[in-house]
Amino acid sequence: MGILSRFTDIMKVNVNAILDKVEDPEKTIDDYMRSLNSDLGKVKAETASVLADKRRAKRVLDECRAEIKKLQHYASKSVEAGNEEEARKFLERKGSQAEKLEQLQISYDLASANAVSMKQIHDKLASDMEQLEARRAALKGKMAVAKAQQTLNSMGNRDSVFEALEDKVNRAYDEAMAIAELRVVGTKANLDDLFAQYEKSTNAEDELAAIKEQINNKES
Repeated sequence: MGILSRFTDIMKVNVNAILDKVEDPEKTIDDYMRSLNSDLGKVKAETASVLADKRRAKRVLDECRAEIKKLQHYASKSVEAGNEEEARKFLERKGSQAEKLEQLQISYDLASANAVSMKQIHDKLASDMEQLEARRAALKGKMAVAKAQQTLNSMGNRDSVFEALEDKVNRAYDEAMAIAELRVVGTKANLDDLFAQYEKSTNAEDELAAIKEQINNKES
């Protein structure tokens, strides 16, 4: 009966155990997910038929039970009416329906079991799909980490890489400080020049004043 015939095989599958044994888990995940999607499609298609069988079996079973109850009622009424021959016929028909009821009950139980099994298959496939999605996400995360590690490895030892980055930062800091110091020194040099010029100017004025004073003294 379609996918139900694979019930045992599907239910005993351990996705994680399978992935742990394969050499290429990424490819296995992709292949298995395609298979799961296919099986889920079959479950969806076959579930309608299985549920229809269950409803049909339940309807026929209920009709048989109702017929047995009706025949029992007719037999009782016939006895009350004093018509034992007619009552006997009703009871014989009731016996035949009772035998039929047993087979109908078996058919209904089987249809119900198939519906339960289909639900279990669906839940198992959906669970496997979730596990595969989680494993694929984890695998991608590991691959990203591995690529990052390879990048670091291509740059050398991780500690040496960090040390190189630290040295680069330190050099940039030292250069910035040196430039700042040069600017300060340059500013100080400019100020020194101004003070020197001021001092020279002041000395000239003093000498000029002294000469004028000497001339004035002589004239007096």
